Amino acid sequence: MIPNYQQFMRPVLEVAAQANGAEVKLRDVVNQIADKFALTDAERTETLPSGKQSVIDNRIGWAKTYLVKAGLLESPRRAHIAITPRGIKAVHSQSEINNTYLQQFDEFVAFTQKSNDTQQHTKPSIVTTSQQAEPISDITPDEALRAAYKKINNALAEELLQRTRKVTPAFFEDLLIELLVAMGYGGTGEGAAHALGKSGDNGVDGVIDQDPLGVDQIYIQAKRYAEGNNVSAGDIRDFFGALNLKKAHKGIFITTSDFTASAIDTAQNLGTRIVLINGHELARLMLRYNIGSRDEQVLHLKKIDEEFFES
Repeated sequence: MIPNYQQFMRPVLEVAAQANGAEVKLRDVVNQIADKFALTDAERTETLPSGKQSVIDNRIGWAKTYLVKAGLLESPRRAHIAITPRGIKAVHSQSEINNTYLQQFDEFVAFTQKSNDTQQHTKPSIVTTSQQAEPISDITPDEALRAAYKKINNALAEELLQRTRKVTPAFFEDLLIELLVAMGYGGTGEGAAHALGKSGDNGVDGVIDQDPLGVDQIYIQAKRYAEGNNVSAGDIRDFFGALNLKKAHKGIFITTSDFTASAIDTAQNLGTRIVLINGHELARLMLRYNIGSRDEQVLHLKKIDEEFFES
């Protein structure tokens, strides 16, 4: 298990202290700490949901940031750190190095208060060590933001699913049409985009073009079921039979409920490619492609452009 960023604070200081005042590459610090904690290859390469940064890089990076803000480290140049006399004193102490320890330093208290009060535009007052900064979580700000984002989206997806189960069959068909078109299906013609729900024959609810020219088609089966009324293996076999009658090789089975284990096994074992989309996946796709939802606010995460400041 990868330690949280506060648990990385002392190890970062210890690695920096070994350089006897010289600067150390942050990458070397990360590698030494990963060895110290005996992290597995999977843990070393595990990334944040964005996929743009590893978890260990992110957490050690925030540990470094907080130590710099508290005056225990300094960052002389890009991706390098050096320990300060205050940092050496901390290493030699028996104290646990964490946010509570750092709150004894005015610079750190000022930093955390600014971070927690960015909306205030009043003249800053003098900060003393007696003032208490707001509690800081064990997770990094990046992780906290993404956790909140996930929580909000999960709640929205659940509400989307509940509402979708209550719509009329015609509305449900139109909803799926919008979703598939937003995903890039439907071709270029109006008929191709609105084929879903129009055929209704031989166990197939609809057909939609996979490509703009309509060379390849995908057949659709859709079940607007209540929670707990799961699609069975028999339903999958019936759909497979319908695909065979049409000499089709691809199908999508969509339900607002779920699939039984035997239904999933049946779909995997059949020669024809049948993609299963349950209620939770349907809601996730609706969120992703703004079907029944819309963007309320877009947040841009910024970082320092190190190359801009290089001479």
